[in-house]
Amino acid sequence: MQNILIGIVAFLAGVAVMFFGGQGGGDNGGVKPQQMADAVHTVLEANRTVYTQKIINRLSKVEKVIQASEHWEDEKALLLPAQMFSAGSLLVQKKHSGFSYALLSEWPINAQNMPKTEAEKNGLKAIRETGNAFYTDETLGNQNYFTAVYPDKAISPACVDCHNDHKDSPRKDFKLNEIMGGIVIRIPL
Repeated sequence: MQNILIGIVAFLAGVAVMFFGGQGGGDNGGVKPQQMADAVHTVLEANRTVYTQKIINRLSKVEKVIQASEHWEDEKALLLPAQMFSAGSLLVQKKHSGFSYALLSEWPINAQNMPKTEAEKNGLKAIRETGNAFYTDETLGNQNYFTAVYPDKAISPACVDCHNDHKDSPRKDFKLNEIMGGIVIRIPL
């Protein structure tokens, strides 16, 4: 699992170098912020889907070989998909690659995953209402960012069951393929 995270971080760092490196970016004919955000999202979504469907759903729901648990270390279990996503996000932050991403929701099990900024709140509302990505600029501190929010859907029965059955879940009626939250990607401008 750690090798998967390292591979993801390496790819995302490469994309960041392409965008922020000396060979053009932004206004110099290089990768535009929305193009970078869309590319990063494509990789994040693909890896999240593979992990959720091929590892979590298959091994814990279908074959019942090993459970997934939020207390995965103590219980010798698999990380939940949201924990896997967060672990990758922390590795990207440690690499100082110039961008960040997070998984947020209007109905998070863990309160730290609530939207905090107006861009996050507006983005989550927009993706819930339209099903489409939401793009905006925002200023945090003295830094301007291009911020993108993408729908994060319940892509397997494991997602739905976990969220609907969790004691701390503020919402208990999720359905398969429904938007459960959003992937927020920030690129400094």
